[in-house]
Amino acid sequence: MSESQKKYAVETMALTKKFKDKAAVNQLNMKVEEGAIYGFIGRNGAGKSTTLKMLCGLAGATSGEIRLYGKPLHTPYMSQRIGSLIESAGLYPNMSARQNMIMKAKCLGLTDNGANSPENTIDKLLSVTGLSNTGNKKAGFFSMGMKQRLGIALALLGNPDLLILDEPINGLDPEGIHEIRQLLLRLNEEGKTLIISSHILGELSRISTHYGIIKDGMLVEQISQENLEQKCKSYFQIEVDDTKHALPLITEHAPDIRTEVYDNHTLRLYDLKEGAWLNQLLVEHHIQVYSSGFHHMDLEEYFLNKMDGTAPAQNNANRTDTVLE
Repeated sequence: MSESQKKYAVETMALTKKFKDKAAVNQLNMKVEEGAIYGFIGRNGAGKSTTLKMLCGLAGATSGEIRLYGKPLHTPYMSQRIGSLIESAGLYPNMSARQNMIMKAKCLGLTDNGANSPENTIDKLLSVTGLSNTGNKKAGFFSMGMKQRLGIALALLGNPDLLILDEPINGLDPEGIHEIRQLLLRLNEEGKTLIISSHILGELSRISTHYGIIKDGMLVEQISQENLEQKCKSYFQIEVDDTKHALPLITEHAPDIRTEVYDNHTLRLYDLKEGAWLNQLLVEHHIQVYSSGFHHMDLEEYFLNKMDGTAPAQNNANRTDTVLE
């Protein structure tokens, strides 16, 4: 699909948020396709929560523009297309899950429309999020996973097209993480676009279709899951006493293999099927091999490389760069 044919749930143009003289978000150009699960990644203080608050209208931008579904953020009724869970669910601890939902529905001005009455909608959402059987139990006594699920149920009131979730699996046990993951995937299958920030990169990699990486308030990269997989191919890593001597030798005997110089002692070779011959070749030419083996770069390693700016040097004339989406 060409760039002109894509439809975006969210677009930001030079979005900036300053606190005094410091830019928490700086000239951010984000594009989130309709129907995507957009994993928003960055270290603490990178600007993730500030960005998400601006997208929800909870914080004003210093400059720049936000467009939702092709229209300015403050277009009448546009806010009704967004459901959000930012930082914490904001629950009333002395109320049950149902009472919390009723209170939020009243605040949103949801009215009785027969089969789609707030009462029926609340029952459906409590069922979808696995909270139907909580009865009169007060939200203050819920587990962390139950609170997060109730926060998502609250975000779903009004049937928004876009869900913005800030750390929805933070602090959950493995069972809770699994429950939230399945819920998010089901909501996406039903047509909702999701923007999710999380520090648990392994979980994000299991559900995200696209990623945005933010560092020091600036968007470092946007990349699709498909293109990320192309960049994160398995590789053969070999540590030697000196890459300057090893590299020409490898290039001579394996000209079609893409090679990266990772540091002064480490080489990475892609599309290599078997590595024993390479170890033997280097030893025969008096190059000391410290270690070798096959590895697979995951989202966490890719992210850390982006954060640390450790882009490996490329050494293959036939290499073609992946076009980012």
